[in-house]
Amino acid sequence: MNIHEYQAKEILKKYGAPVSNGVVIFSLDEIKGKVEKLKSKHFVLKAQIHAGGRGKGGGVKLIKSLSELKKEAEKMMGMNLITHQTGPEGKKVKRLYIEEASEISKEFYLSCLVDRETSKIAFISSTEGGMDIEQVAKDLPDKIITNKIDLKNEGPDENEIEKIISIFKLNQQQQTLAKNLIKSLYKILVEKDASLIEINPLIVTKDEKIICLDAKMNFDDNAIFRRPDILKLRDLNEEEPAEIEASKYDLAYIKLNGSIGCMVNGAGLAMATMDIIKLYGQEPANFLDVGGGATKEKVTAAFKLILADKNVRGILINIFGGIMRCDVLAQGVVEAAKQVNLSVPLVVRLAGTNFKEGQEILDKSNLKILSASDLNDAAKKIVEVI
Repeated sequence: MNIHEYQAKEILKKYGAPVSNGVVIFSLDEIKGKVEKLKSKHFVLKAQIHAGGRGKGGGVKLIKSLSELKKEAEKMMGMNLITHQTGPEGKKVKRLYIEEASEISKEFYLSCLVDRETSKIAFISSTEGGMDIEQVAKDLPDKIITNKIDLKNEGPDENEIEKIISIFKLNQQQQTLAKNLIKSLYKILVEKDASLIEINPLIVTKDEKIICLDAKMNFDDNAIFRRPDILKLRDLNEEEPAEIEASKYDLAYIKLNGSIGCMVNGAGLAMATMDIIKLYGQEPANFLDVGGGATKEKVTAAFKLILADKNVRGILINIFGGIMRCDVLAQGVVEAAKQVNLSVPLVVRLAGTNFKEGQEILDKSNLKILSASDLNDAAKKIVEVI
């Protein structure tokens, strides 16, 4: 689950991390009353959407007066902000964050995340703040260091922290502030079940202070049930409607940009299914894992999700029945297809538990369904018929 920048900064502040003073507004009428709480004469106005690259898209403005703030806020509120992460459709801005401007001396990059390969906490540090870290890794790999530490109650020790911040070349006063920040980030990651905390940029101001100038946080969806305070921060306006609907049925669904809808049980099999679609020259319209113990109702909901995507020109269902029974899947497919008046080609590959019974249900449905003997055959058929 993602949250907005201002929400991430509120969490950072609670854990003692240095952030600029700021206020969030949901309507233009709030500007005057809330800005009075800020002490700076200059401000930074930021569009709040779940995407990076806001500055290049016109979603971050340096403001030098209250009149300019009102003028720019009118332009920004409600605008369709397009960045490299939103895609060409962009995202509508419904919240603005106004914070005190900072005089920047240096910019760094700092993040911590769960490293699944080693089951450790990875801290990534770079002298190239304010830039896309993936691009820095590609072009300037010597400007990045990664330190992986064991998960422990007391957090990183002094030696580990010094290694994390060593690339910044800070003075003694700044080192003390940076060390406290590392401890705060670690505590947030562990105590709030965050999967990523990114500070980009982390700045040194001209008066020698350290400030988290921008902040991003992602949280583990599988642990969100035990973090009601984090769940309250969820902004449904920032999420794909189909993905919201999928979450109601505990379906793992991610919308993509292709034309072949996929329904699969198991994440690994779903990835393999998408790969083979690409191998045959087409693109998947979604990732959809119905899980190992899906009910008929769950399968029906999954089928409707796929068909709600207007870009879908064909559907490939790939089920390997273990816990998931093929006859249950077949009943759900037939029921959903009849409800939505199926109008696109459908290829089904069934294997495993009750696959013969499932195949019989599909054969007797009077629906135009193409059966496939294996995954390779299924991908070939769906690509040929769309």
